[in-house]
Amino acid sequence: MPYHYTQVPIESDRYYHIYNRGNNYQNVFFDEENYRFFLEKFKFYISPYTKIYAYCLLPNHFHFLLKVTDEEVIKQFKNFFISYAKSINKRYNRSGSLFLKSFKRIEIKTDDYLKRLVFYINHNPKKHSYIEKYQDYKYSSFKAFLSDKSTLIDKDEVFEWFGSKKEFLEYHKYLKNIIIESKISFEE
Repeated sequence: MPYHYTQVPIESDRYYHIYNRGNNYQNVFFDEENYRFFLEKFKFYISPYTKIYAYCLLPNHFHFLLKVTDEEVIKQFKNFFISYAKSINKRYNRSGSLFLKSFKRIEIKTDDYLKRLVFYINHNPKKHSYIEKYQDYKYSSFKAFLSDKSTLIDKDEVFEWFGSKKEFLEYHKYLKNIIIESKISFEE
């Protein structure tokens, strides 16, 4: 990834696509418990400083769409990555860095891009061929959007972006069909 994706300043009241992958493109999640542990650490370190709108955890990388509510989050990201990496290194008797040096971030400046990014993150397991139907993937926010239970995701605000939950689902279906029919990429 280009260098500038690690140099975007993190500022309050702005939306960001935050992502990173394993060092040397290796896995950062090795078993089911790692995904849950990562989300628990994320909730502890990051969620007090952000609003979370979408996420996806894949074996060798992750994506989050969030809005920063406190610029202290930049220090918390460092603590978060160090804490998770130390735990994984200890558990699996490994050493060295787990993630690429700096996490990537893109500031989201348009409503259209914000909506496309929600789809892109939810669709990521299918894009990378981890699962046939992205709707069934266990470690993405898509199932949280369908649930009536409380989650880390600010579902109500996301549904407002689309107009309603029904329109959110229709938008996902529409973009999925466009990808199938025309092979258009919705990446950053």
